[in-house]
Amino acid sequence: MNASPQSPLIHLIDDDDAVRDALALLIGTVGLRVQAWADPLAFLAQFDRREIGAIVLDVRMPGISGLAVLDRLIAEGVDQPVLMLTGHGTVELCRRAFKSGAAEFLEKPVDDQQLIDALQAAVRQHVRSRERLLGDHAARERFAQLSPREREVLAFIIEGLTNKEIARRLDLSPRTVETHRANLFAKLDCESLAQLIRRYAVLAEAPAP
Repeated sequence: MNASPQSPLIHLIDDDDAVRDALALLIGTVGLRVQAWADPLAFLAQFDRREIGAIVLDVRMPGISGLAVLDRLIAEGVDQPVLMLTGHGTVELCRRAFKSGAAEFLEKPVDDQQLIDALQAAVRQHVRSRERLLGDHAARERFAQLSPREREVLAFIIEGLTNKEIARRLDLSPRTVETHRANLFAKLDCESLAQLIRRYAVLAEAPAP
């Protein structure tokens, strides 16, 4: 199966040429793009952090260990899931990898299907993470368009107050509150109260910048 230009990209970092070539061939059979790296420092300096995908990282490499690379990735806020591979697995090494933020820890020689399953799960995780991030960003942008009065009305709606109760709190007519409410649902792109609460409760409770 050939990978399309839009398919997720798997970064494969391993200093062993034979292992790198074999794993790259395997990963490519399920339609995932692969970019192989022999040098972890070159990978850190050059890989595209915007891509959807995952990272397969060998633990033992000359110059810098896989765990040190993982620490760098986490410190830089890289969100691609990282799968660690090792030919010398120990409980302590596994514990350190997960504590550092690894998504999976697999021992060499890695089972082909186990690796593919782990990679596909990691890619799905990354897609969901990016979708949430985009959704959160869009919600913040929509929330920022609200007037101060609309934000007050929104906060009271989320508290569960009726239009009449909100009108009394804000010294407005119920009809004015109804207008604000309709505008809120339109501006925030919500079709139900449940959707409004789920997307905007945290933003409505946050102090104004």
